[in-house]
Amino acid sequence: MSTPRDFAGYRGNYPALRWPGDTGLAVSFVLNVEEGAELALSAGDARNESRHEVNHEVVGAPDLCMESQFEYGARVGYGRITRMLREAGVPLTLNACARALEATPWIASDAAQQGFEICCHGWRWESHAGMAEADERALIARCVESIRRLHGRAPVGWHTKSSASVNTRRLLAEHGGFLYDSDAYNDDLPYYVQAAGRPHLVLPYAFDTNDMRFFDNFAYVRGSDFADYAIDAFDCLLAESRQAPRMLSIGLHTRIIGRPGRINGLATLLAHIAQRSGAWCATREQIARHWLANVPAESA
Repeated sequence: MSTPRDFAGYRGNYPALRWPGDTGLAVSFVLNVEEGAELALSAGDARNESRHEVNHEVVGAPDLCMESQFEYGARVGYGRITRMLREAGVPLTLNACARALEATPWIASDAAQQGFEICCHGWRWESHAGMAEADERALIARCVESIRRLHGRAPVGWHTKSSASVNTRRLLAEHGGFLYDSDAYNDDLPYYVQAAGRPHLVLPYAFDTNDMRFFDNFAYVRGSDFADYAIDAFDCLLAESRQAPRMLSIGLHTRIIGRPGRINGLATLLAHIAQRSGAWCATREQIARHWLANVPAESA
């Protein structure tokens, strides 16, 4: 099954938008909360997750090593990262799997107290590609109700791990209540698509300005590798934003950047952003609402 693809994008015809504070660049820090949602035989899943600090899959038995690696994010990494972002005054979006919040309800409560947005990252930490439509529809509803119960507020954003299905965006629009999804990696700005017969907003995400690269062929090794790359991206987009609006997503994971040997990379990035003018740090919901209010779908 094929889906329509847009290779053109804005083609230089960008909307005349300024972010709040007359800024040109919107910066979105996203902390992925996946601990408890990883595939695990002990949780009743068909197999164990194979990707953590090492690439190794235990077959036919619970993987206690993998489970322990994921637990670090909830036990230590979450507090270390959120404390640093809070002290820096940076708004935060949690990209949270609903099953992870069921395992760590105190994170959902803390997010509500701290004013963090929760964007739904699915039920489990899994791709939706090839998922049956009826199963996916039920899963979306289950996720929304879980997050509403634990956080006190239903999610307005959605982001599938890896690939969404060909039905995901339509099902989100049909469900209602979602302002945006981030199931795209194809632009440096939000944009509209048609879903379920009406305009739907997409806030693209990014894999390169993302601490997952510590696990991806060890592209990042030291915290400074992450900081240097993200700073280069920030500086490039900030310069471009003098002529047209831009958006930068910074992807974080509690069990990855939350390690003591990596966390200073985040501190370095935050210090760099604080020293520059022209950028607006915001949750993805704030970015979506500003776009929706200032760039009507019919003008995009």
